[in-house]
Amino acid sequence: MTQAASPSDMTPTQRATLKAVADTVLPALPERGKDAFWQVAASDLSVHLALEQYLATQLPPQTRAGLLSLLDALALLSFAPQGQAVRESLLRTISGLSPEAAAGIGALRQLTLMFGYSLTDAQGKNPLWEGLKYAGFSSPPPTTPGGITPYTPQAGETLDADVVVVGSGAGGGVIAARLAQAGKRVVVLEAGGYSHEAHFKGQELAAYQTLYYRGGYHPTADGNVTLVAGRNLGGGTTVNWSNSVRPRDDIRRAWAGEHGLSDVADPSYDAHIDSVLERMKVGEACSDHNGPHQRLEEGAEKLGYHYVRAALNLDPERYDAEKAGHSGFGDQTGAKQGTLRTFLQDAYDAGARILVGTEAQRILVEGGRAAGVSAVCTVDGEARPITVRAPQVVVACGALETPALLLRSGIGGPAAGQYLRLHPAGLAAGIYAEDQKAWWGPAQAGILKEFASREGGHGYIVEGVQYGPGLIASGLPWHSGVAHRELMDKFHRMAVFVSIVQDRGHGQVTVDGQGQAVHTYAVTDPLDVENFHQGIATTIRLHEAAGAEEIVALVPGLAPWKRGDDLEAFIAATRQAPLGAGGQTVFSAHQMGSARMGRDPQTSVADPEGQLHDTPGVWIGDTSAFPTCSGVNPMVSCMALASRTAERLLHHMDGGAVPPVGQSLQSGQAAQ
Repeated sequence: MTQAASPSDMTPTQRATLKAVADTVLPALPERGKDAFWQVAASDLSVHLALEQYLATQLPPQTRAGLLSLLDALALLSFAPQGQAVRESLLRTISGLSPEAAAGIGALRQLTLMFGYSLTDAQGKNPLWEGLKYAGFSSPPPTTPGGITPYTPQAGETLDADVVVVGSGAGGGVIAARLAQAGKRVVVLEAGGYSHEAHFKGQELAAYQTLYYRGGYHPTADGNVTLVAGRNLGGGTTVNWSNSVRPRDDIRRAWAGEHGLSDVADPSYDAHIDSVLERMKVGEACSDHNGPHQRLEEGAEKLGYHYVRAALNLDPERYDAEKAGHSGFGDQTGAKQGTLRTFLQDAYDAGARILVGTEAQRILVEGGRAAGVSAVCTVDGEARPITVRAPQVVVACGALETPALLLRSGIGGPAAGQYLRLHPAGLAAGIYAEDQKAWWGPAQAGILKEFASREGGHGYIVEGVQYGPGLIASGLPWHSGVAHRELMDKFHRMAVFVSIVQDRGHGQVTVDGQGQAVHTYAVTDPLDVENFHQGIATTIRLHEAAGAEEIVALVPGLAPWKRGDDLEAFIAATRQAPLGAGGQTVFSAHQMGSARMGRDPQTSVADPEGQLHDTPGVWIGDTSAFPTCSGVNPMVSCMALASRTAERLLHHMDGGAVPPVGQSLQSGQAAQ
């Protein structure tokens, strides 16, 4: 395998135990067959080295220390010398001791499976893929150059600007474009790197390592939720699944009436929504249906549920269905109209300076108001401290990092890091008679909306998922090494549906002793718990209605349903497992609300315009500003709100000289 590990401070005993854990989760099973699929173990794929590297480089110190202590405990039980059956028994026993132990074992198991099914050799292949009927992605990247040349600062350099925007995703990209097009001197700081079509290889693990936050799918500090977010120039819009949903009217009314964003419910706000939809070329022309989407539509029709094709931010002139299913690993075709190809390009063309590999350390505050940002830019391995002096600072690091920057800076008030919403998501897989070819076509081309406002405006939607062997392998329940491998042997016949809950409850973002973000979230709100269970039940019924031969729920110890079994009994069994650590796997690709807008400085970080209650000149420009969760895929909601925030910021800077939103964005489109 090509991904080598970097040295870490693990002890030899910890390394041996980690290798044994990996080989227990993903063992060689030569008695099952002579194909490579059955012959290899995790260590044959260098999974243990990838795990060591991940623990050394991607986890907060507290989380890493907990996993190393878990390895020490297993070593005291002489884990490594034991046979497969004893090792599996020990893992189950340790998991049952406490929620923390269950979370730790679960994290190591998920990471092992993620790496095992996504690590590749020099030819871009993995021997386990043979059993998946998956050839991998073989299209070489195009040689098309990128449209942006990032600015490279010198160590100790000070840049002067009118506005510094920290983050380049759905929110930061839009704000940078609007301000630069209005003639402001804009500096954009992005913690991730710059990758474009010429860099994208369509490979899962390589994408996680270069384009995603903390190396891809990773657990919250309490082990309850597996998070995924972008970390690259363009943020989540570079790697998301293109679903472009207009903000819900009921959510707009709630933000206006309950949180003070009065104009968000007015027809005038539609100009912000329409402008971003137009700039991203959103439409249904590319919403092709692969096997899983056909099954979802068939199940919905049979059950009488409301299902619609999704609108996607894909350019029909560049779209290629053969490659679209891998666009979450970077879109080689350039069809995806994320901020990298739209708003950031507009900002750059209008004169904005864009820095990548640049982590904001703290916001500078002088005389009680914003004065700029201190940051560290890494250039060819060299850490270069820099300062951006600017009287206006837009914080758009994403809801997982924006509150951490505020907390490191000592600003934001008591609500900073509170009210983290995650849209908790659960999966169910149906196994059908035919190959579903889930790698073909867009990851999300349809939405089941039947239960979107199930109770009091809170409910769930059902959608498709990105094709990724590592992602699905890590999510499927692990009962034993052989049982999981037998399940993956049917992977090519699987269709996976995801139910996404509009959460009423919330979690928290704090910082550890090193100032690193720490995320915690427990799905305990009674309505959220019920909606989660109802969502799983709906996905199961959809699979049964669509003709699945077997249905797999992500519940430890629960055997797959097989046609002829009692479906309602199977659904009832899924409700018995807790949600999160030690129970059902909960995912989140939508993080919101952790630096939210509102009237009350005690329960919100920013005022209804987007400016901090306690620090003038600091603005929140991403999904962390959402007063509540969006209830739908949040990209368009984020962009529209960011466009509004940019308008308010320009008003403060110019005393009311605000370019019409449609005019400024359309002019950028024409310039490209």
